[in-house]
Order: sequence, then C-alpha cells, then structure tokens
Amino acid sequence: MAASLPSPSPALPPRPWRRRTPTTLSLKTHPRPPPLSLPHRAKDPRLADALVQLEQTVARGLRPPVEPATELVYELCRANKLRKALRAVELMISANAAPSPSAFAFLVNQLCKRGNVGYAMQLVEKMESCGCSPTTATFNSLVRGLCIHGSLQQSLQLLDRLVARGLTPNVFTFSFLLEAAYKERGVDEAARLLGEIVAKGGRPNLVSYNVLLTGLCKEGRFEDAIALFRELPSKGFRPNVVSFNIMLRSLCYDGRWADAEELLAEMAASRCHPSVITYNIIIGSLAVAGRAAEACQVVEEMAHRGYKPNPASFNPILQRLCKDGELAAAERCLDDMLRRGCAANDGTFHALAGLCGRGMAAEVLGLIRRLASAQNSPPRELYRAAIAVLCKKGSTLAALQLLEEMAREGFAPDSHTISSLVRGLCLEGMLAAARQIFEVMEENGSRPDMDNYNALILGLCKARRTDLAVDVVAEMVGKGCTPGETSYSIIIEGLAHEDQADLATVVLAELQARDAVARSTAERITMQYDLDLILD
Repeated sequence: MAASLPSPSPALPPRPWRRRTPTTLSLKTHPRPPPLSLPHRAKDPRLADALVQLEQTVARGLRPPVEPATELVYELCRANKLRKALRAVELMISANAAPSPSAFAFLVNQLCKRGNVGYAMQLVEKMESCGCSPTTATFNSLVRGLCIHGSLQQSLQLLDRLVARGLTPNVFTFSFLLEAAYKERGVDEAARLLGEIVAKGGRPNLVSYNVLLTGLCKEGRFEDAIALFRELPSKGFRPNVVSFNIMLRSLCYDGRWADAEELLAEMAASRCHPSVITYNIIIGSLAVAGRAAEACQVVEEMAHRGYKPNPASFNPILQRLCKDGELAAAERCLDDMLRRGCAANDGTFHALAGLCGRGMAAEVLGLIRRLASAQNSPPRELYRAAIAVLCKKGSTLAALQLLEEMAREGFAPDSHTISSLVRGLCLEGMLAAARQIFEVMEENGSRPDMDNYNALILGLCKARRTDLAVDVVAEMVGKGCTPGETSYSIIIEGLAHEDQADLATVVLAELQARDAVARSTAERITMQYDLDLILD
C-alpha cells in the first residue's frame, strides 16, 4: 500500500524522478553467606538495602552468590543507578565473584548510552583483569559511545584492538564507524572507510549503505544519493523502507512534491510498505511548508490505513499552527492528538511555546492545563516539565514568558526549574543573565543549592568559560556552600575540553591528593581525556 500526498496547492511545476545512469561513488568455597534479597525495580530503597547487604557480605570475607548479585547489577542499571551498579561490580570482583560477560556488556552499554565512556572503558579494563574476555558486543558499545562523542580516531584504534584479540567486527561496528566518519569528516571520508572495510574482507550490510545515503542527503548531494540508491541492487541489496525514507525526506523538505509522489509509487511497486516514519516525514514537510491543513489530511489517511499516529505526527502541525498564531486550529489539533491516545512529549511543549512569540503565554498555559486534565497530571508538574523542555531546546525567552504567567497563578519555581533556566541561558550564550538569577534569588530570600551551582558551572564550562566557572566555585566557598566532587569534576573536564590538558592534570592531581575527588573518578577522567596522570 502506498502513502499518498495531498495535491500541492498552489500547483508545483513537475520535476520528474529520473532513473539516471548511476555515476561512480568511491566507496572504497567459603562459609555460605545469607542470600541477597533482590527487590522489585520500582522500590529504590530496597535496591540500596540490597547493595548494603552485598557490601556487608564482602566485608565479612564471604563470597556473595553470583546470580543474585549479578541480578542486582542489572536492576541498578535499569533504575539508572549506574554508580551503584559499578560499586556492586567492584565488590563482586574483589570477592572473586565476577559477573558474567553478558552482565559486564550490559553495564558497559548503559554507561556508554549515558555518555560515561570513560567509566565504560575503565570497566572493560577491570573485566579483562579478572579473566573475563569482552565480546564484540561489548566493544561495539564502546565504539558507539566514542563515536557519539566525536572520537572517531579512538574508535578506529579500538577496532584494531578488537581485531587483534581475534574478535570479528560485525555490521553494527561498521555502521557506528561510518556514521561517525560522515559526521566528523564528511560523507566522502565515510565512503573511503567503507571501501577499506570491504577491501579487508568486511561484509557491511544495507544499514551501512543507508548511513552513506543519509550523509549524501544531509550534504545536499542528492544526485549522488540517487546514484547510490540505484546501485544498491548491484551490490546485492534491495532498498528497504529506511532507504526509501531517507530519499523521501530529502525530496519532501526540498519541496519536490512530484518527485516524492513518484518515489512513493515506486516504493509501492516494489512491495515495500510505508512505516509510521514515512507518514511523519510527509506530515512534517507539509507543516514546514505552511500546509498544515493538508498535513492533517495525511494524519487522517494514516489512521484510515491502520497506522497509529504518534506525537511526532502531531507536533509539526502544532508547531506550524502555534507559530502562525492559529490558536483555535491548534486547540483542535491538540484535542485530536489526545483523542487518539497520544501523550504529550517534549516536542509538544516546544510546539505550543510558539504562541509565546505571539504574546499568547496565557493561552499556552491554558493548553497545558488541558493536557494535564487529559493525562490526569497536576498542572504544576507539566508547568515544570514545559520550562525544562524549552530551556533544553534553546527557547529560554519563551520559558521566561511562561514562568511570568505561571507566577500570576501562584507557581513558584523550585530548584529544578531554576537549574533549567540557568542551563538554558548558558546554552544560548546569556552567561551574565544566568549569573543574575542567583542575585535575584538571594534578593528574594532564597539560597541557591548545590544543583543550581552545578548547573551554572556546567553551563559556563560548556560555553568554554571555565575561568568564570572557577570564579563561581570560589563564590560558593565564600558563601559557605562547599563544592562537591561533581563541581570539581565539571571544572576539570571543562579544562580538558578547552585543550588545557596540562592544567586539568595538575588540578586533578591536587584535588585527588586532598580527597576532594575520589580515586575512581580520577581514574575515569584520566582515561577519558588521556591525561598524563599517574595515581599512587
């Protein structure tokens, strides 16, 4: 079945989807300890109790039972308590009861997903030291984590290490590396890397070529993308829905509606069924083009054909309507979204905030209250969430306008909301305004807490103003608020990001000597930023 586009209005000149001749693209045994009582994941206090029990077992010189201790590691990861999960693994290793390779791999993956690649690399070292060999999946997690953080060179070195250990890179390894290559160095470099992989006997799959298609389209090289798309069958691959979606996105957002229609027809002819993402591409591109009414028609067609719309189906339409100040239409769209069982997400709040630019902050609050009622949530919780989302997405002015309107309803910002505003202002380069929030708080009898200070320190460091962040730490001390390990770690990592590795090393060594930074933290930072620091 094919997705179809509403007829363009006004009519667009035909631009045929031509089947061109492909051009060449260069792709070159002890006393038995008491059993660990593992709690249900939702009961966090009992997770802490289980960890304490593990600590006490090890402290008595007993070897904990591996299976429940390993399950504790899994549960701590699922509860997003990664530091405690690491602590549990360290205790197990010290008691000669190391977790299984799959448990190590799971924790490494969770750490990398959350950006803690240094911790993950450190964990792999410990894994090897206790005779537990990492698997390809473990290395893939590290490769992906490094790639996400723009460390392609380290990822390639890790690949060499993987091969040297007799492990075989798989299609996921190749896909992570290719994506990092095009993001860091452009699609030509990614194509060259793919050529090397193939020359060395690697067998990439369609996902690898889809990565190249994405890169070509993002660089605006649509003719090269078409050529590669047409070459896929000769390489042994039949384009899938992802391949078609990549091409469709470029056509639709470039306004080439006739070509998009022809591509959809070709998709249907090849018996490749559209996905929800296919429909969302069409909806989003129509909304961006100012054709919200037609986008709504596609939502109807989508539902009629058995596809369930999701928030990403409605958010682009809401964003266009709110940007254009069409409050009544936005209300209808929001009601339709809720009627279809779609819960609001970050994109929904960001879309609604477009009304703030029209001086309609009060109306935005009204829509948020409507969401709260439909989702059976307290309005204040959604107010707080909306502020956080807007600040994270670089719409701090709209967040401040909403906060002003919220204050009229008696909403007082809590520590979390203050930290969100601070982060948002720093993100948009308004560093002085971020610092002024602290002055306003103190003038009103409030005292910034540690989370507020850390939000400011992190925001300044991300803005490459670690010098100002150091001033904030001094200010904290002067006001009787003792900086914690997190504050110091942010400063050190800020220095490293500003290419001041030598200074970062000196500061880290001094703080670790004073026990202001734990040894494990010092090891993690040293490894992650390749600092020249030898710990005693």
